[in-house]
Amino acid sequence: MRASISARLGGSFTFPGTSLTVHRMGYGAMQLAGPGVWGAPRDPDAAVSVLREAVAAGVNHIDTSDFYGPHVTNQIIRRALHPYPKELVIVTKVGARRGADKSWIHDASGQNLTDSVHDNLRNLKVDTLDVVNFRAWGDEGHGPGEGSLAEPLAILIDLMKQGLIRRLGLSNVTPAQLKEAQKLTEIVCVQNLYNVAHRNDDVFIDDLAAQGIPYVPFFPLGGFSPLQSAALDQVAASLKATPMQVALAWLLQRSPNILLIPGTSSVQHLRENLAAAALALPTDALARLNSIAAESA
Repeated sequence: MRASISARLGGSFTFPGTSLTVHRMGYGAMQLAGPGVWGAPRDPDAAVSVLREAVAAGVNHIDTSDFYGPHVTNQIIRRALHPYPKELVIVTKVGARRGADKSWIHDASGQNLTDSVHDNLRNLKVDTLDVVNFRAWGDEGHGPGEGSLAEPLAILIDLMKQGLIRRLGLSNVTPAQLKEAQKLTEIVCVQNLYNVAHRNDDVFIDDLAAQGIPYVPFFPLGGFSPLQSAALDQVAASLKATPMQVALAWLLQRSPNILLIPGTSSVQHLRENLAAAALALPTDALARLNSIAAESA
């Protein structure tokens, strides 16, 4: 039964150095908060239903952060799923906070990192966080910078030694930052911006695959500005699928270490996303999709 669920959700991948094995099609919880990832959702019961549907379908990897809302998303996850299934892996991130004006503020101070970990623990109602990604900052938060990660990672490593975090990952980072981090601790995943139209991390993904480290694209469907491409539309029409299903299927076929966390606040959209794992893209479709990034440059 588990094998069939895994196959239906794109196969499985194990975080390095751990027993944490997840299906490659996961779920990103950011859209469970209100507009602008701020405040409560318009329909909290619908948000709970989406989470329960995802887990019932076999999803066992949920990506979240306590600065979504803030606090709202984790509280909804707790309401929907606690006590959590033993196979569920919840990955969160720290390194930012929200301003009263709904802004996103980079904050890698020891105080904020410590407070953020405790906020996640409290709002998820767990004693230990499975994986915590440190979210680095560059290009106003949309792209990686080149700064050292040593100071914030030292704080998180200490919290890991205290038993509050099991494993550490990185988000929005460069290969150089990963190498620096790996001198300090084991890094079990990298989460960067990547999709069929934004492929700056092609070489990085292949290097991570060689190391057995999962790569988790954020904004796999374009983020706040959904992917728009005539090529994507044409391939989707030829396969009788939606453009977003094709974009997700392309990511799953791009590299075996890619784990997906598409988000949605709709049960119907969730089902469409999960169905993308069963979509096989033929060679001519892949060639057409591989041209999108060059056309977008």
